[in-house]
Amino acid sequence: MRKRFPLRIAAAAAVLAGLAAAASVPGQGQGLPARLREAEAKRIAAVAKVKPAVCAIFAKGGQGGGSGVLISEDGYALSNFHVVGGMQTMQVGLPDGVLYDAVIVGTDKVGDVGLIKLLPKKEGQKFPFAPMGDSDKVRAGDWSLAMGNPFLLATDFTPTVTYGLVSGVHRYQYPEGKGLLEYTDCIQIDTSINPGNSGGPLFNMDGELVGINGRGSFDKRSRINSGVGYAISINQIKNFLGHLRAGLDADHASLGALIRSDSEDGANARLSVATVLDGSDVSRRGLAEGDELVSFAGRPMGSVNQFKNVLGLYPRGWRLPLVYRTRNDKMQTETKQVLVRLMGAIRQEIRDPDQPQPKPGPRPVPVPAGPPSPAAKFYKAKEGFANYYFNEQARDALLAGFKRHGDFTGLKGAWVLEGTCDTRGRAELFKFVVKEEEDPKTKGKRLVATFDKGGIPFKIEPLKKQDLKELKVPEGSGGLTFALFTWTQLLTVGQKGFEGDFSHGGVEPFYPPPADGIVTDWAKLRVDAEVLRTAVLGVQGKWYFSPKDQALLGFETSMEREEDPCEVYFFDYQKVDGRELPHRIEVRYGDGRYTTLHVKKYDIAAK
Repeated sequence: MRKRFPLRIAAAAAVLAGLAAAASVPGQGQGLPARLREAEAKRIAAVAKVKPAVCAIFAKGGQGGGSGVLISEDGYALSNFHVVGGMQTMQVGLPDGVLYDAVIVGTDKVGDVGLIKLLPKKEGQKFPFAPMGDSDKVRAGDWSLAMGNPFLLATDFTPTVTYGLVSGVHRYQYPEGKGLLEYTDCIQIDTSINPGNSGGPLFNMDGELVGINGRGSFDKRSRINSGVGYAISINQIKNFLGHLRAGLDADHASLGALIRSDSEDGANARLSVATVLDGSDVSRRGLAEGDELVSFAGRPMGSVNQFKNVLGLYPRGWRLPLVYRTRNDKMQTETKQVLVRLMGAIRQEIRDPDQPQPKPGPRPVPVPAGPPSPAAKFYKAKEGFANYYFNEQARDALLAGFKRHGDFTGLKGAWVLEGTCDTRGRAELFKFVVKEEEDPKTKGKRLVATFDKGGIPFKIEPLKKQDLKELKVPEGSGGLTFALFTWTQLLTVGQKGFEGDFSHGGVEPFYPPPADGIVTDWAKLRVDAEVLRTAVLGVQGKWYFSPKDQALLGFETSMEREEDPCEVYFFDYQKVDGRELPHRIEVRYGDGRYTTLHVKKYDIAAK
């Protein structure tokens, strides 16, 4: 072994001498050194551009360690759930040498993502941040940069940089915990990541953030990377950012159906439905065992791996288009396109027995005792939320924007809407009234809502505890009378009118139906709307607001978890006494339109 080292040194020296000679001889390799210098300069510039945004993350007192990256000038930063998920507050070092206090904002246990917020040292301070790229443009063979704090080497918070190839894209990695840490549609890299790199950024050569490094293959004895790492794609994280910023403990989606391949021919395999969960939305949309899955979320489906990859990109509750083939009563093949409400965590209930079972998930990081962090005042615990403080902030900002379209809080008296409605091609008069009436039994006051369509009144007492079946009127509408009542409650009473829930629900796709009812491309209709979640008397509500100006686009109310909601869509806003109100209201239930209300008159009075 000793004799070989001089030979290698001599060989290396000969190669270097040859390169130098080639560079000096006209016509031999003159362009090579210039190209190398240009590539090197670009790489160094990319590192310098993004380095100030790379975070070294520690538990209180400097315990533990991980990485992250700032994504906004107001101090929001991304990391892994397994780095920050066990902590309420933490400390974050930046390459400027300053240690900042930080607080957890939102978590995604399944996708292994956590969002934190750094506290500025002085009011108005702006943080450096990395621009987010498009991870769908990443290809195997691209160069990539990983940055972070491996082995806690960044004692001065200056990140370590590694450089390497993208080895593969659209990879699927099975969960490591009880449904936790499932890496779907992720980026495989040979760019070296090691313990401590978790949560750190993966950049393309333009300095754009394309992923968050989270999982690596390590030698079991030395804990050194063996050449395979995985980064969560930034496009997946973008789908969850609305939830994370709202302080939610986000959940990933499941379809409510088990998909299998009918063959082992790889990309050309036929995907068939093996099991459909009773009560799932996809079951109500008509999907049945034996049907063929054609496309999901606008992507053609060619393998089970591809389906799992795409499904894992989305949060629970989103509505996305699905195309499938089925046989009708005449045994003819039909292709159907439907919008499906995605379920959450159902994959654990109908787990494929042929696949590996999950291992235990990560444990919370122990936090040493001591004085509370300055960031603790920005944390508020509540079940179902990563940090309810940020949910309240997002909710109140949304409602403040909505209030700019009209303040209805003083109008708690009778509400009357009158006009015409078109129900399945039949034109009728309608009148909706919410008012207090005398209770003939108690002689006291009771709140009554009435929807009169074509001279037939559908009356309910919306605040009376009762069987929800009594509220599902008119028949076939999913409870339109109650739905319109909740709308007046939102406008006039606000949070006090919803004792069950009144929280920000993140961001979800919303699809305003076209006037002719014919949909050729769901993507062209989609609006990524801010969501308000409500509950009153056990009835769940979702309210969709424009991301541009917080105008109310529509809402839905669900009487029963395993039934379709009543969907209400607002159009043709006009001012009434200086306040904006819709004058065309489309009501849908299931897969069809129940009616369209054309409001001719609003009669709204103060109490």
